[in-house]
Amino acid sequence: MPPIKVLIADDHAVLRAGLRMLLDAQGEFEVIGEAEDGWEVSRRARKLRPDVVLMDLSMPGPPSGDVIRQVRQACPKAHVLILTMHDDPAYLASALSAGAAGYVVKKVADTELVSAIRAVYGGRRFVDITQGAPAREPVAGTAREERQAPKRLSQRECEVLRLLAQGHSNQQVADRIRVSVKTVETYRTRLRKKLGLTGRADLYRFAAESGMLDTGAGEPRRRR
Repeated sequence: MPPIKVLIADDHAVLRAGLRMLLDAQGEFEVIGEAEDGWEVSRRARKLRPDVVLMDLSMPGPPSGDVIRQVRQACPKAHVLILTMHDDPAYLASALSAGAAGYVVKKVADTELVSAIRAVYGGRRFVDITQGAPAREPVAGTAREERQAPKRLSQRECEVLRLLAQGHSNQQVADRIRVSVKTVETYRTRLRKKLGLTGRADLYRFAAESGMLDTGAGEPRRRR
């Protein structure tokens, strides 16, 4: 089986070197290039044709969403995996809406990052924005099943879930759909019970993995 070709994009040379060493040690990856800013990523992707682009969000150059879209346009077969310090779900929503296949925070263990690369290369979604929590690798068939899960929800429940996953606060959701904050809290409780989820981060992960953030998400909203 040919190695998985990876392009590493980060503005910190030390981090790029560490990632290269980690992936080289696995024996199943080939780091075919590096990029140190947003302008260089799409050029390198077009030239090198990587399978996976492992990319930071906070690099010099164009907005990260534009960079992701440029990479997908330059190399449609490449899977973009975001590796970032930002664990804010609004950044997650923006990255996924731009075309990223996965999103992990830099606090994840080495083994979890390797699992994330394998997952996105295999065409699966991989999301971990929970500090200290292990990322999970979807198994075959999971993505299809999870995309069917929203059918168990009402249209309003789907709308509330999507808005929460985009980083909106309870008050912002209430304002958008013109209900009280208490009603939004009731919807959140109902969503957790219906979907068997335990916390806010699980709601974000479910929405991402079920495809509810693929369209309609805007730029990250800073939380006050």
